Amino acid sequence: MNANAKILVIDDEERIRRLLRMYLEREDFIVEEADNGMDGLNLAIENDYDAILLDIMMPEMDGIEVCKKLREEKQTPVIMLTAKGEESNRVQGFEVGADDYIVKPFSPREVVLRIKAVLRRVKESSINQATAKNLIVFPHLTIDLDAYRVTSGDEEINLTPKEYELLVFLAQSPDKVFRREDLLKEVWHYEFFGDLRTVDTHIKRLREKLSSVSKEAAKMIHTVWGVGYKLEVEES
Repeated sequence: MNANAKILVIDDEERIRRLLRMYLEREDFIVEEADNGMDGLNLAIENDYDAILLDIMMPEMDGIEVCKKLREEKQTPVIMLTAKGEESNRVQGFEVGADDYIVKPFSPREVVLRIKAVLRRVKESSINQATAKNLIVFPHLTIDLDAYRVTSGDEEINLTPKEYELLVFLAQSPDKVFRREDLLKEVWHYEFFGDLRTVDTHIKRLREKLSSVSKEAAKMIHTVWGVGYKLEVEES
């Protein structure tokens, strides 16, 4: 599964790059490195990688700026690596398009599992896009699976790849309640690792983006206290 998959590690700490390279190469990944944000961004744009491990605090250009500029060119999956664990930093990373977030110090084995989960998700997403034949339509929300596009009325709602996948997953089973653990498993593909707050953060951002275009669409995402979340469709 991992043969020839290329991973770019962007981190200014040589010790961390060396550790990640050792564990990733054991799993047959091809690993390339950059020790600052500017060089990492150039490599990420000029080459095709299957995933990028990106530190936030770096010289020349920090990871947030790298991810923001990368998203203007490519949708390569990005996993943020940082010593900062506050929610505001996670939200900032997700806002610029990061797919995942791991707080230092971390287990190298966990990083490997996260990368494998991202690669599985990308593969499944490609298959789903290739076979999608119709729209998911609600009174205040339309999801075009072929175009990877979400609209309310005539206005498009710009979502990150992960926000889109979360919305589609909920929309494919309207009125069904999903536990946060279920969402981590089905949307993020985490079997053993994963911060439940990742789900909460994405739900919050998803609601905010929907609300900026349609408050009715945002209200469709319901919190079921003590259980999880669902997309609720009003009876017409």
